[in-house]
Amino acid sequence: MMPRHFCCLLMVLAVNATAGEMSADFSGCHSIREFGVTPTNTPAANKAALQRAIDWAAPRGAALFVEPSEEPYPVEGGLVLRMNVSLIGVHGPVGRGTRHPSKPQPVGSVLRIEDEKQPFLTVESATQIRGLQFWYPRQTLTEPAKIIKYPPTIQVSHTKPAQGVTLSCLTFYGEYMAMDFNAVRGQACEQILFEHCYGYPLSGEFIRIDYCYDIPRILHCHVNPSNQRFIRGGYSRAVIDAVVAARSFTYAINHTDNAVLIDLFTFGVYGGIYLGPASYGQLSNFNLDCVTVGVHKLGDGAFNRNWQIAQGSIIANVGASVGEIHPLIVEGQGHTAIANVEAFSGGNPALTTLGKSQDFLLVRGEKKLTLTLSGCRMRNYVADAPITRMNTNSLIQAVACIDKDERFFSRAFPAENGPR
Repeated sequence: MMPRHFCCLLMVLAVNATAGEMSADFSGCHSIREFGVTPTNTPAANKAALQRAIDWAAPRGAALFVEPSEEPYPVEGGLVLRMNVSLIGVHGPVGRGTRHPSKPQPVGSVLRIEDEKQPFLTVESATQIRGLQFWYPRQTLTEPAKIIKYPPTIQVSHTKPAQGVTLSCLTFYGEYMAMDFNAVRGQACEQILFEHCYGYPLSGEFIRIDYCYDIPRILHCHVNPSNQRFIRGGYSRAVIDAVVAARSFTYAINHTDNAVLIDLFTFGVYGGIYLGPASYGQLSNFNLDCVTVGVHKLGDGAFNRNWQIAQGSIIANVGASVGEIHPLIVEGQGHTAIANVEAFSGGNPALTTLGKSQDFLLVRGEKKLTLTLSGCRMRNYVADAPITRMNTNSLIQAVACIDKDERFFSRAFPAENGPR
């Protein structure tokens, strides 16, 4: 058993100037084993013990250390991470899985979840979850009909505002929906940070946010069906096809001010990123691979419903028909600025692909919107032109783009809206 005061969060590094050696002093955390959480307990007993630990830590602003073990901790759902508490493990994101030397299971700071009725962990304000693995051992890898629709692994509180939550260096195996931050209107969340989180949710939904009015950030997150390759292998083609058929988005933003999304990856889902009508912000440095729709941007007004989208790659090649495959869809109102985004298509043996998209950009709706494109590379679409303009009230201008025939594409819609 680890010392009573142990922590992987607060680390003081002392450097020996002569030998160049480094030592670490860990202090400030309490192991969950101090409160009776063990790998040999029942899930119900561990839930009760871990909730006692959280309740003890809340008034102190303490951190709880999920002590690494060769056997994961079985824990029931329904836990509440109360205000001020940090739950800390030893890991960075381990996107192919840790692995026991003789059994197909992860090791380390691992919480084993089998609860099909309750969200595993509900978070309140000023909380942190870092360096943990969440494992659903009963989830199927091969049979779509046997997919277990688990509740979200982490869910925002619906009874209290959650303001200031950090979710960092987390890995999910077998989850159905990873992080649900769809707050309710009267209990909005704010300042939510997601960073370095890895998984492959079988609903297609990894992070969703609603009613968040102070700059949520989603940074450096990776969704991939090979996420537990070292443990039990990747998901079958049939299961990945079922995830695509669910027609959901990996990252979804709704009723949110000034969201910041940087360095996001997803693979084998219907939609990459959904930017809802009542949202605005910035999206950059992304790769959306084997999707039906890469980015879908909406807007419910002309004021402050603007997104800047840049430096991304979209491989749109899956769906029921080529006609529904669009790397980019823009509708509603507001402005969209798209810069240096490329789209291409092709096959991939991991799932069923059609190898083409309908176009590069679909603009639809009836209300006026404005949209600019610059430096975009467009290819492998079947339409005659890369932009399908169904909204005749839209103002669109493309500059220095390249079409599927490797020709410059610079155009304004309508034509009289072009350079003067």
